Amino acid sequence: MLNDILPFIFEWPLALLLLPLPWLIRPSGQSHSDIIAPKLPIFTTLKVMGIERPARPDKLARWQTTLLALSWICLVLALARPTYYGEPVDIDLTGRDLMMAIDISPSMKEQDLTLNNQSVTRLAVVKQVVSEFIQQRQGDRVGLILFGSQPYIQAPLTFDTKTVDTLLKEAYLGMAGQATAIGDAIALGVKRLRNRPENSRVLILMSDGANTAGEIPPAKAAQLAAQEKIKIYTIGIGADEMLKRTLFITQKVNPSADLDEKMLTEIALTTDGQYFRARDTEALKEIYQKINELEPIEQEGKTYRPSKAIYHWFLLVALSLYAALLIHKAFRSYSGLSGGISRS
Repeated sequence: MLNDILPFIFEWPLALLLLPLPWLIRPSGQSHSDIIAPKLPIFTTLKVMGIERPARPDKLARWQTTLLALSWICLVLALARPTYYGEPVDIDLTGRDLMMAIDISPSMKEQDLTLNNQSVTRLAVVKQVVSEFIQQRQGDRVGLILFGSQPYIQAPLTFDTKTVDTLLKEAYLGMAGQATAIGDAIALGVKRLRNRPENSRVLILMSDGANTAGEIPPAKAAQLAAQEKIKIYTIGIGADEMLKRTLFITQKVNPSADLDEKMLTEIALTTDGQYFRARDTEALKEIYQKINELEPIEQEGKTYRPSKAIYHWFLLVALSLYAALLIHKAFRSYSGLSGGISRS
């Protein structure tokens, strides 16, 4: 490209074809000064009154024509969008393409975890911990999949981690349905990651239950991920026990009885990933810290040349020249009017 060689180019060079336009369409016999003269009714009135402007010397007409031509040239140059390109700058890109799949089925409303010494829902803890994790992912492309009965992309892979964090916080229980389609969620993650550079594709899947919906079995989805060299880290969330009060007694129950740890472990092993168990908030924080310490994968570097549009300078000159001509024209008209009135 020309901007790789020249420091200054026109982005729209075809606009330069307009340069000879005024000389091509100017009617024959029309004086140059008439081109810039404003066609106002007052001049006809003055002519009827016998107050005519003095004829301009040829030297003055040539001066005005020259300024008018320069104004037109600068206007066309501005239209061609002149752009200045600086010296090349090399950018080293590092990081991963990291997609997070989070279960938002109704079971995530179980209040078996704590946050700031208060019992809260599993989803509330996930939002808090994952939000901190996202904010640390500078240099990574981060995406978000929410799944229940079916998965959908809440945020595509992007460097804009702030937007991903906002979209995560806007998630609510049951917005994706009442069941849990873990296999479909993995398949959607594979679809989004398969075209990204190898050795940088990571999917983090979090659930508190078992696969109860969807068209693709989790084992089959894991095999597809392994074929595409996508590493999956699975996280099972939920306490092992909690106290529940009934009408007469308080008893211990296992709120994570539906968690299919065997399935989550097999998914991770199939893709050379790892399964983590988050029984409380601190354990979940430690899990994401471990994932956060993964060695970044260096991707292909890029080179760019910083550019700066300078068309506004040409536009300013063009408008200034034309304004000067109009002011001069108005001043001479006023002078001629004053002289004609005095003579009468």
